[in-house]
Amino acid sequence: MNPQAKLIFITSLLLGTTITISSNHWIMAWAGLEINTLAILPLISKSHHPRAIEAATKYFLVQAAASALVLFSSMTNAWCTGQWDITQLTHPTSCLILTSAIAMKLGLVPFHFWFPEVLQGSPLTTGLLLSTAMKLPPMTLLYMTSPSLNPTLLTTMAILSTALGGWMGLNQTQIRKILAFSSISHLGWMAIILAYNPKLTLLNFYLYALMTTTVFLTMNSMKVLKLSTLMTAWTKMPSLNAMLLLTLLSLAGLPPLTGFLPKWLIIQELTKQDMAPAATIISLLSLLSLFFYLRLAYCTTITLPPHTTNHMKQWHTHKPTPTLIAILTTMSVTLLPASPMILAII
Repeated sequence: MNPQAKLIFITSLLLGTTITISSNHWIMAWAGLEINTLAILPLISKSHHPRAIEAATKYFLVQAAASALVLFSSMTNAWCTGQWDITQLTHPTSCLILTSAIAMKLGLVPFHFWFPEVLQGSPLTTGLLLSTAMKLPPMTLLYMTSPSLNPTLLTTMAILSTALGGWMGLNQTQIRKILAFSSISHLGWMAIILAYNPKLTLLNFYLYALMTTTVFLTMNSMKVLKLSTLMTAWTKMPSLNAMLLLTLLSLAGLPPLTGFLPKWLIIQELTKQDMAPAATIISLLSLLSLFFYLRLAYCTTITLPPHTTNHMKQWHTHKPTPTLIAILTTMSVTLLPASPMILAII
């Protein structure tokens, strides 16, 4: 892709995200979401492969429908209450439509079908943007409207997301699809606590974005797209592979790694809110996603010789690990002891 064109699209992404995050008026928020959608489309379809074109088409149709619903819910609310302010969303029907629209934008169950397909058709760097940066504007809208949203609906969608994200990721062999189902599962954890402690939702999102960025950048530097390639990638960058194991376990939420922090705080908050059954169910369902993280981790480092793989070994590269990946990996693994400081900040 032309560097000037890429610069324009990346700048538009930043502009759209900033407009949505900083807006008080629904029309401004909607405009920011639209700019974001239009800026990411060329990045998805830049390879001109039929699957990439299909992914861009699916993404456009879903996001356009979701944006129309955002506009419809804000207009319904303005019609009934005379308010265009985002924090003044009080009409029950508007809240219901908005929850559906944001769920569609994020890929929450039952509007999750587009996400794995779009991620599979995109390059790894665009997949990283779709999994992290593109989810920030809808998350901020959820954060701003959280007092008005229906807790029962959010809890139901959250439990279904964690269940389906874990269940459907079990038999995948494509790494991008596994990371898509991992994202759906993590969104469940964010949605369940939204109505009770929205700050925890944001903390979970930030830490999820940190760990997912690490995994995507590592996969990109190793040029790995499916499990069979991952099995032979240990010869290429052994140290990076070893750290990828820890990052994946952190993404699964195992102590004493960073990913355990949001799960621990969310379970604690749900118990305080007399939602121990929901906390138990979502914790048990996260074992499903733990299985496919362990499978990825197994393919990453534990398939060392002696074993019988028929794949060609890759050449060992003597390039140093990029500094950004080194910093992100360290943060993805070691932030748990800093949890009192993190909680003081939020």
